[in-house]
Amino acid sequence: MKKYLLLLISVFALTSCKKEKTTEIVPVDLNLNVSYRTETSGYQLPLNEVKVKVTNVDTKNTLQFTTNDKGKLVAPQLSPGTYDLDATITITAARYSTLTGIQSPNDVTFNASVKNKVIGVGFTETIDLTLVTGTISDWVIKQIYYAGSDRVNGATYRDNFIEFYNNSDKTLYADGLCFTETTGIITVSTPPRHHLLSNGQYDWNKAEGIPAGIDANNDYIYVRAFLKIPGTGSQYAVQPGKSIIVAQSAINHKSPFTGLDGKTISVLNPALTVDLSGADFEAHYGSLVTRPLASDVDNPLVPNLEVFDYFGNDMIFDGDGRYSYALLKFTDGVNPANFPQYAIPTLTVSSTASKVFQIPAKYILDAVEVQPTEANKRVPKKYSANLDAGFAFNPAGQYTSQSVIRKTDKTINGRIILKDTNNSTEDFTFLEVANPRGFK
Repeated sequence: MKKYLLLLISVFALTSCKKEKTTEIVPVDLNLNVSYRTETSGYQLPLNEVKVKVTNVDTKNTLQFTTNDKGKLVAPQLSPGTYDLDATITITAARYSTLTGIQSPNDVTFNASVKNKVIGVGFTETIDLTLVTGTISDWVIKQIYYAGSDRVNGATYRDNFIEFYNNSDKTLYADGLCFTETTGIITVSTPPRHHLLSNGQYDWNKAEGIPAGIDANNDYIYVRAFLKIPGTGSQYAVQPGKSIIVAQSAINHKSPFTGLDGKTISVLNPALTVDLSGADFEAHYGSLVTRPLASDVDNPLVPNLEVFDYFGNDMIFDGDGRYSYALLKFTDGVNPANFPQYAIPTLTVSSTASKVFQIPAKYILDAVEVQPTEANKRVPKKYSANLDAGFAFNPAGQYTSQSVIRKTDKTINGRIILKDTNNSTEDFTFLEVANPRGFK
């Protein structure tokens, strides 16, 4: 009997050990290799000062590292999961000039990123992060209020606005500034219905009619809304440290107003929405749409935007944050209305498919990628690292009154300078309630 009991105990112990072994989660040592893009690799730019952040998408836990003089590092003992990997280095203007012989009026920031990388048990791949630098413009996108406010107590989506800021020390003119809502894949279908890149984004090189010999994915953006600020060229002056507000409807959304249908539109809780009666410009679609929204009231005191292309019945931003935004200026006599339009790259070509504008990325002054709040709902990045290495998002999601806003970097002689490293993960934060011309 004792032998039988001992045998049972031994079998149970072996079975338990075997079960524990098969369910054990083994940490992963992640190998990273950081380098500079080809056109800057000829200079002796520092590699041992590159800061790398490794962020677990689900837990939000972040580890920070510095590369060695070869640009390599090991992020040890990571729990298997999905990670965002961000590398950055800022080189002072004086040092950059000494290293390269190239004069720069500003400090130069290089970024690289890999988003939503799945690191599973037994992962042995070395991940390459290629540092690139983007244009630092006098104009920046300061605030985007895409979430909207509560659907019952607030203004829903009719209080959307976007804010552009003069981040320089000289007077700029808003005349001719254009902005876009950049499109891309927002839902993944099984089996796939589109030509896709390895990151899951559209492969525009395979869109119907795209010319051969161009880099359709990296040298252009594709937009579903394309609007322009009017003006003669020196009509709308913006002083250093000041901004302009572009509203969907330039009215006070806190107070009742009469809609196009003659009915009163009001909110139950004015604290949830914003007063846009002082906006500088508004997007009034008027006769562009067959059934305009009742809330698309034209404020005669506020100039209307010129509309090259639009989506929906008004300038309604995607409340989930699945699209992104770019600010552009065309200075070489180009007529934006003449840019070509292409249908998204579906596997099956349709002659009736709607088309979107293709715009050269060289005209972009600033670009801000936004993403949905929940990590499992995020979509493949639309902008490459030289436009925006990261992304911004509202922590509470849609219809919450929150906006994404660029951080204050420093103040010089009373002028606020906003942070701009071409990485919205680092440059942006959020406001609990959107605040036109506010700061954070």
